[in-house]
Formats: sequence, structure tokens, C-alpha cells
Amino acid sequence: MRIDPYSLELFISVVREGSIARAASRNHIAPSALSRRIADLESAVGLPLLIRSHGGVELTEAGRQAYARATALHDQLQSFAREVQSVSGQIAGIVRLYANASAIVGFLPERLKAFQADYPLVQIELTEQISDEVVRACMEDRADVGVSACGKTPAGLESWHFADDPLMVVLPPDHELVSMAAPTFHDVLRFPLVALQAGGSLDQVVKERADAMRVPLKLAVTVNSFDAQCRMVEAGLGIGIVPASAASAFAGSSGFVRKPLDEAWAMSRSLHVHALRKSSRLRAVQALIDALTRTQA
Repeated sequence: MRIDPYSLELFISVVREGSIARAASRNHIAPSALSRRIADLESAVGLPLLIRSHGGVELTEAGRQAYARATALHDQLQSFAREVQSVSGQIAGIVRLYANASAIVGFLPERLKAFQADYPLVQIELTEQISDEVVRACMEDRADVGVSACGKTPAGLESWHFADDPLMVVLPPDHELVSMAAPTFHDVLRFPLVALQAGGSLDQVVKERADAMRVPLKLAVTVNSFDAQCRMVEAGLGIGIVPASAASAFAGSSGFVRKPLDEAWAMSRSLHVHALRKSSRLRAVQALIDALTRTQA
């Protein structure tokens, strides 16, 4: 029985994506070739690992065991490669970076480009997740570095300031609130909202603040990305609360008006870099932390 690491990596990707087609797209491989790899893996272990349907895939009982072992083996191989590379005299290897959407949209592209120029032998594996999952991945050592909007640092993690990213209100040009220099949250709650993905840090903050004021939210629609949120606002379905980074990236056209949200908790919102507290770190990981936390000119 011969099982190669690449097939295990593809199997893990299929499970996480819930679809062979999506996993194939993420890994830049033809779906038929990926499906063949999974079939070969099932043949090697002598058991079916996936239940396939038009809606996607799910794990068999044997598949659950295989996924757990494959994930552990993949992590061990990644650690093996990174540790060998770290003692080669050069800063090289793979760094697992998890970040929330506003960090990816507003700040990371330029900073990662500068980092790549300084450390061309370091490969960044970037994964987008909501802030709570970013912190969880760091705690479980699935991520070497994380960037999130979580304000509290759990025991066992180190955190550093990354960027200020206050909240803004995105409005259609003809909206009633356009005449105000800086609407308050109470002003905003009078109108239907285009909300962002349930469970994210922004979604939690908005719901907690509305509950504290005992004012019900009027949700027009909920979407899963900042660009979709801004498009819904542009179409007139409601107004949105977004980080300044997203407002700059997606609401820069004449179809939007951006206003500061006049609340202390909104203006003080910031992003932080996280890493598991360790006595020492791989040189590539420390280099990325230093690059992300360096004061920007």
C-alpha cells in the first residue's frame, strides 16, 4: 500500500470544502484528476472514505478516521519541512497565516508583498476565517500567526497591535442619514440593515450593542462578504456597517456615501496579530510577526 502526501492533502481539502469541484478549484487541479486521486486513496486503504452526491461529499465512518489521521500526518510533514528549513542558515519555509476578511481586504496585500520582497524563500499559506476562528486556530497551533478583530487575548496567546480599523456607515447617496456628519448607532438602527455573516466579530458587536440599547435590529438581508454587502447597499436594500478598510476597498464609487459611526466602541476598533506563546519560534514565523507589527510609515 502506497499513499503519497499530495493525495492526503487533496483528501483534506475535499473534506474541508465539502465538494470535489471546490477543492479542485482551490488546488488548481482538474476535478476528474482530483477524483481519481481520491479513488486511488480509497483503493489503497480498501474502504470508501467519501459519500458522493450532487450536493457535495460527506465522510464515511472510515473517512472520519482517515481525515483525523491525514490531518495529523499533514501537520507533521509541514512541521518537518519548516523545522529543517529553519536551520538551513536562511529564513525560509512555510508560515500558516489565518486572518479575518477586513485584514485581508484592507491591509495584508501590501504588507505581504513587502514581506515577500524581503523574504522570497518564505511561503505564506493564507486562510480567511472569522475572528473567533482565527484565534482558535492559533490556540490549537493550526496557525502560526493570526490577524483578527478580537479585543481580548486568551491565556496562552501573545497579541500585538496590527492596524486601526474603525467602523463606518455605508449609505446610498439619497439616504436620509447622508445629511449627518457622523450618525450614531441609534440613528442607524432606525433603518433596515444589510448585515454581514452571522458569527463574525462585526455581527457579534452589532447584535450586542443593539441588545444593550434594547432596540431590535431591522435586517433587510444577510450576506457573507463585504463586496456583497456594499452591492446590496448600492441597490438600495438597506444601509451597512463596515470597517473603514472594507468601505475604502468596496465603497469607493459614486454609488456610496461613507460616514463615520459616532460611537466610542466603533471608532476604537482595531485589528491585532496573534501567535501561540512559545519559548522560541521558527525564524520565518518571527520574521512575519515582526513585519506585521512594525509601525507603518
